[in-house]
Amino acid sequence: MCCNLITRYAAALLLGCFSLGPVAQAAECSKKVYLTFDTGNMSVAENVAEILKRQNVKATFFLANEKTFRGDFSLDESWKPFWQERAKEGHHFGSHTYDHTYFVKDGPKGEVFEKPQFGPKAGMTVLYNEAAMCKEIRRVDQRFQELTSQPLQKIWRAPGGKTSPTLIRMGDMCGYQHIAWAAADFLGDELNSDKYPNNVLLDKATRAIADGDITMAHLGIWSRKDPWVPAVLEQLITNLKGRGFCFGLLPKNTANQSK
Repeated sequence: MCCNLITRYAAALLLGCFSLGPVAQAAECSKKVYLTFDTGNMSVAENVAEILKRQNVKATFFLANEKTFRGDFSLDESWKPFWQERAKEGHHFGSHTYDHTYFVKDGPKGEVFEKPQFGPKAGMTVLYNEAAMCKEIRRVDQRFQELTSQPLQKIWRAPGGKTSPTLIRMGDMCGYQHIAWAAADFLGDELNSDKYPNNVLLDKATRAIADGDITMAHLGIWSRKDPWVPAVLEQLITNLKGRGFCFGLLPKNTANQSK
């Protein structure tokens, strides 16, 4: 009899823990932030992946075929295992234009002038019509499916965040929503590390990030002497969790999120 009572009590206690779990988690998570990473030179890509996995946090990656610290390119076959693992982990992915193509200015007849950073027209200022711009955005989607057997989310980000209403409309017509970020949400990994040391960037981001913000950093930057990752990222995630943030995936209407 005594054993049966103890067994029933233990079962009830265990059930109570499970039933209270979501309530407790909901109470802890009163705000949401969206972590995003552009490809960059991929020098800290593995570090970012390890931190996100350890913290049980999902992020959104914007991919371009950029030259990496290894001398290859970020959408080469050599990076296939990396992108496959991130896809399996449930992260989201968007286009950053295939050749990391920077907006220069609006052109005539609803066109835009763009300057690819990579590819056969690297460094040239080229006039893109809607079809050409759509091809540049969509090419990342096609390549990502070759690497991972899954499509991108229908989102994209212009390199450098440089856009115009004409360029945004081109993406919209192609079926891809443009994802920008606010000035407060630039995490500073491109800045000079002597003038903007990691502890300063960590403090600023911890205080400045607000509910619904979309942050932006890279999977590696050539110019910064003291890398932002791993020095800042994990502590920033911990600090934001302490402020009641959970971590969402883009686009914002997605049902998926992580804590």
